[in-house]
Amino acid sequence: MLLCPVCHEPLADDERGAACAGGHRFDRAREGYLYLLRSSKSGDSMGDPKSQARSRRDFLNRGYYAPLRDAMVELVRERATGRAASANGPMTLLDICCGEGYYTSAMGAVSGVDAYGFDLGKEMVRLAAKRGDATYFVANMKDIPVADGAFDMVTELFAPFNEREFARVLAPEGSLYTVVPGARHLFGLKEVLYDTPYLNDEKLPKTTELELVGTQRVSANITLQTQADIEAVFQMTPYYYRTRPADKERLANLDTLQTDIDFIIAEYRHQPTKKGQVYFGRFYLGKCKGPTALLRDRPLLVAWM
Repeated sequence: MLLCPVCHEPLADDERGAACAGGHRFDRAREGYLYLLRSSKSGDSMGDPKSQARSRRDFLNRGYYAPLRDAMVELVRERATGRAASANGPMTLLDICCGEGYYTSAMGAVSGVDAYGFDLGKEMVRLAAKRGDATYFVANMKDIPVADGAFDMVTELFAPFNEREFARVLAPEGSLYTVVPGARHLFGLKEVLYDTPYLNDEKLPKTTELELVGTQRVSANITLQTQADIEAVFQMTPYYYRTRPADKERLANLDTLQTDIDFIIAEYRHQPTKKGQVYFGRFYLGKCKGPTALLRDRPLLVAWM
């Protein structure tokens, strides 16, 4: 399932962590996660700062985004139940950019699911590993150290959309679920910050690797109960970094805040493979004149339908 980030050979668990046949070893942290970044830069200096990671954890633990969590869990439960009768073994799930594991652990707790989650920030993964119910690792979404087609279900919530890697790790009959903000997400926050608040553009990821098959909206109205909660959710938004100090001061004077939350869950699947297309791992090689071919004595996957 997991691959060595150096040579891309399979990793096998051992008493200290994991190792590949090429001799590369990766220690398992006290919390139980693996560090699978090739960069020598510390994972604590990448991703969200420690204080923001903990603030995000505390905010989510208060249940403000529970409607989205519950919707994701229901999707996992439906897929796991539908798969159970026709497949051997658990349904595999990968949560990309899992953050501190709020959604990952809830999805991983569903019966019949073998969940994995990763993030670039070591502090995020450290917090996620403490939640349990999944295998966690530090990694970069530009080169996810997992086998091709390994996951029946892939999820990514508010993360950049790396279509080639997402398509590569998704099983042939699997589904990718991506979450983007809906038009009225945190509109109450914008009404305080801006003289002319604006609706979000509901832009779903555009991809040539996968096919959009459906969407689902999850909405609710919440009341943030403390100034710490207001600041925490503000820090989780992209406009935190481009709002003027004078406008930020408006939020700092509030003790509570009522706002809509609004999410779009989009499901993507592999496009039907066209006759004669040839793939080798993650690479499209072109067309073949016959049903089989070889490259360096390794079999190719050829669609011949």
